[in-house]
Amino acid sequence: MPIALQVGDIVRTKKPHPCGNYEWEIIRTGMDFRIKCTKCEHQTWISRVKLEKAIKKIVKQAGEE
Repeated sequence: MPIALQVGDIVRTKKPHPCGNYEWEIIRTGMDFRIKCTKCEHQTWISRVKLEKAIKKIVKQAGEE
C-alpha cells in the first residue's frame, strides 16, 4: 500500500543528504517524485519505491500549520 504523499509535505529520511540535512520537501508527485532538500535546496528526481523505502517519517503534511 503506497504512503499518502502530497505536494508540500516535508519528510525525514533515514540517511542524510551530503549537506547533512535529513528533511526534504515534495515538489511533484506521480510515478516519480521531485524532492528538494530543505537546507541547501538541491532538487532531485526519485522513484516512488525508493522514496517510500527512504522515508523515516512525515514531519509536516501539506495544508498543516
